[in-house]
Amino acid sequence: MVDAKLEAVPPVEIDEGIFKYVLIKVYGKEKSDGSEPSKNIVRGFARANWHSDIYDEVSSSLEGLGLATECLGGGRIEHRADRKWIKVYGYSQGYGKADHLEARRILLTQYGGYEIETSDEGY
Repeated sequence: MVDAKLEAVPPVEIDEGIFKYVLIKVYGKEKSDGSEPSKNIVRGFARANWHSDIYDEVSSSLEGLGLATECLGGGRIEHRADRKWIKVYGYSQGYGKADHLEARRILLTQYGGYEIETSDEGY
C-alpha cells in the first residue's frame, strides 16, 4: 500500500539565485508490518536567513499532514535557470553538511536537463 500523503510531497522546491538549502527525510505512516516508508526531499529558499528557517517551515507544514521529518543536513545552492546550471555546496553550522550527491540525485528528478555540480568547498 502506497502512502498517498508521502507520495504527494514534491521531491524538490527551490528558488533561483544563491541560497541555503536543507536535505530532509520525510516519514510516512508506519505500516502494519512495522516498516516506515520514507523519502528524501530538497528545500531551498532565498528568503531564509538560516537553515533552521527552512526546516522549521517545511517540517511544520508536513507535520500538519501527519508526516514526521528529520533534517539530514544543509548547504547552499546556486541555481541559474538561464544557464540550466545548479551548484550544490557548503554546509550548515546547525545541521552539518548534507549529502550533496543525494541532493543532486533528487534535483535531477526535476531538473534533468540541467548541469548539476557538487562541491564540499565553501560555506
